[in-house]
Formats: sequence, structure tokens, C-alpha cells
Amino acid sequence: MEPLINLNDAQAQHGEVGVPSPCVSICELDVALSRCKGCFRTLQEIAAWGTLTDDEKRVVWSRIEARQLKPENWDAT
Repeated sequence: MEPLINLNDAQAQHGEVGVPSPCVSICELDVALSRCKGCFRTLQEIAAWGTLTDDEKRVVWSRIEARQLKPENWDAT
């Protein structure tokens, strides 16, 4: 199973220098999983995004991609 959102596609789509945001404009908190249903980031990751280095952002992207591969991380509500 391929992650729905991933860093390579985001970079290709946005053509940005640096690491693009994983936000897909579906900003809804999954309370049971404590993360956004759209981008799979935790609230802490979302809040910190603007201050993270590119390397730290890549780590967050890796976590996002890994979360999407686990069925238990899909809409627990």
C-alpha cells in the first residue's frame, strides 16, 4: 500500500525549494488518534512546522508516510 500523501509527490506538485507542508486542506482532528485526518500530523507537529528545519520536516514526513500504512491510523471515529 502506497501512502496517500508523500514528500516526493508534494515536492513535485509544489515545486518549492525546501520541504513543502503536508497540509491537504482537510483540517479535522481525529480525537481518538490525536492527529489531523487530512495530513496525519499530530497537533505538536502542526504547531511546530513553521520553526522546523528542513531535516526535521523530512522526519515528520517520514512519520506521516509510516502512519498511513497502518490500518489502525485510519479514522478511528
